[in-house]
Amino acid sequence: MRIARRAALALLAAPVLARAAGWPERPIRLLHGFGPGGPADTMSRLIAAPLGEALGQPVVVEARPGAGGNIASAAIARAAPDGYTLGLITGGHAVNAAFGQTPGFDPIEDFDFIALLSRYAFTIVVRQDFGARDLAGLIALAKQSPGSVTFASAGTGSTQHLTGELLASAAGVRFTHVPYRGDAPATTALLGGEVAMMVGSSVGTVPHVRGGALRALAVTSPKRSPLLPEVPTLAEAGLPGAEATTWAGLVAPRGLPAPIGERLYTVTAEALAEPGLRRRLEDLLGGEVGPGAPGEMKRLVASEIPRWRAVIEQRGIKLD
Repeated sequence: MRIARRAALALLAAPVLARAAGWPERPIRLLHGFGPGGPADTMSRLIAAPLGEALGQPVVVEARPGAGGNIASAAIARAAPDGYTLGLITGGHAVNAAFGQTPGFDPIEDFDFIALLSRYAFTIVVRQDFGARDLAGLIALAKQSPGSVTFASAGTGSTQHLTGELLASAAGVRFTHVPYRGDAPATTALLGGEVAMMVGSSVGTVPHVRGGALRALAVTSPKRSPLLPEVPTLAEAGLPGAEATTWAGLVAPRGLPAPIGERLYTVTAEALAEPGLRRRLEDLLGGEVGPGAPGEMKRLVASEIPRWRAVIEQRGIKLD
């Protein structure tokens, strides 16, 4: 079946390759699989404008939320490899594959990787009035009453969910996971006192930390975040080995003509080199901004799948 698909893609790509010099001749879709206001949506909109300017055609962001990003990933994989459908995928793409939940597509072989945009970490946050003042205090509460500490994430099977489970495993405790439909509703739930703690992205958490409503206990990166330089890493807080980062990058359906792929990488690299956009992404995510080459991105995705599969198996995590 895979060989037949590749042969079909080759036939489709042949006339496209002949027209590659004139590409693009119409607007380009940029799909992502998450709700409004989150990291994927924000990054897609930030990168779409400079790409459109460089290519001379609008790059239209289209959200296809659901199934942890799988709905969008499936749509990208099924699209014609003509350069008019692109996708922004995140670490959730590898997490879904680790769960064995990639219906109808192969998470590696059905995509051409264009550029790694960014790698970034999460923040462990609680409300300002929460009883524990630091990560050690949070862990102590969880040990006193196993399962009593609830934590919110962007959804069951999300990278945030697995990062929380990795944290619990390293600390030798059990948290009770409460999934929400994205970072934004999870943050709202934490602010409203529905849950005790959250593993979230900087997009939603940092403004509330700076505003005083939330308190950051740790960041999940190996180094401190430039957005929250006063907040310790997990290792500094006493949990070495629990670090976790996620990422975002651009892909296309497998079979993209090489000249189009090369041009997309070039204009993406030029966009990320522009100081204004680079600063906005750094301020948004607190992580490293690319560009990572196609091979680097492909190797990253392939390495992330077995890493998260080990966490899933160790913690006995099941998708609802």
